[in-house]
Amino acid sequence: MTAVEVAVRESAALGEGPTWDPVTGRLIWVDILGSRIHTYEPGSGRRTVQATEQHVGAAKPREAGGLVVNLRDGVALYDADGAFSWLVRDPVPGRRGNDATVAPDGSLWAGTMRYDERTGGGNLSRIAPDGTATELFPTVSVSNGTGWSPDGGLVYYIDSPTRRIDVCRMDGRLPVDRRPFATVDETAGFPDGLTVDADGCVWVALWDGAQLRRYTPDGELDRTLDLPVRRPTACAFGGPGLRDLYISTARTGLSRPHPLSGSLLVVPNAGEGLPGVAFGSA
Repeated sequence: MTAVEVAVRESAALGEGPTWDPVTGRLIWVDILGSRIHTYEPGSGRRTVQATEQHVGAAKPREAGGLVVNLRDGVALYDADGAFSWLVRDPVPGRRGNDATVAPDGSLWAGTMRYDERTGGGNLSRIAPDGTATELFPTVSVSNGTGWSPDGGLVYYIDSPTRRIDVCRMDGRLPVDRRPFATVDETAGFPDGLTVDADGCVWVALWDGAQLRRYTPDGELDRTLDLPVRRPTACAFGGPGLRDLYISTARTGLSRPHPLSGSLLVVPNAGEGLPGVAFGSA
């Protein structure tokens, strides 16, 4: 792989959730604590920044245009013209939306966590395009990375304080038989966001570990990528052929953050990603 480069120099407090939108040819990511949705077009360098009225854990493309967003008080929609509406409003004092991912069936798997990161204070739910919510994991602490194997038969999931990447078998639209897939040792940081590549390998960002790791489908660590920033949060493939690996980063909680903390980084030609799915497309 080539060296890590800067895609967007930014000072996001808590950059998260890079997502490639093939329809617009842009990378979408959020600053959770800054209540901002960012976009970046690699071809032109064009950027946009949209403010949200609440902390925003994730923003993903919709089949109908616009975005589905995981906010503090629930899941909402932005239409292509910017009109806002709630899809599932479920405010819980002290809790906010965190990472979210669109499943192969077009639903949104949306996670939550408490601001104080209290054990068991969050959950993971499946949000159907019609707003039907199904709780998948009711007592998680910091709901983070979710991704599917190339054939859709397995789903990987991270509850960060466990220091584990878990894997489940998909039974229809639901995860079953949850078990550990890989464990991150205490000296290496916490697993945060993840993405699955075309080979079925799982890439994981290590919060407080200044590193990305790639695990084979058997759970073996086979590649590491050292980063200049201490708190990478998530990663996703994008660009032509889905070959460039984008990495969101954070600076929150650091007394002396690296100058690139909060920026969007990229590793050109890092591998090959899987095509994403837009919310409501299935």
